[in-house]
Amino acid sequence: MYEVLKKFIDTILQPPISFLDLAIERLQGVQLVTAQGLNIGQYFKVFGDLPSEWQMVVTSLLASTVLLGTLLMVRSIMRLYFSVKDGVKWW
Repeated sequence: MYEVLKKFIDTILQPPISFLDLAIERLQGVQLVTAQGLNIGQYFKVFGDLPSEWQMVVTSLLASTVLLGTLLMVRSIMRLYFSVKDGVKWW
């Protein structure tokens, strides 16, 4: 009885197990570095020819753009949070 039940369970689980074994084999065969990061310095080399004052202006503009973008994302997330909170409150 035990062998019959074990064979039945093995036949049911055979396709997912073989798929996972194949995925593990493929992932182990990968030789590439998957997370290298982005070197944005290559894109901003153009500003390296500017005088130092203008480089500081460009750096300040980029920093302020990142800061404002972050604040806008935080504001939209907080709006979403408060709308969900109000919706659950009056549910």
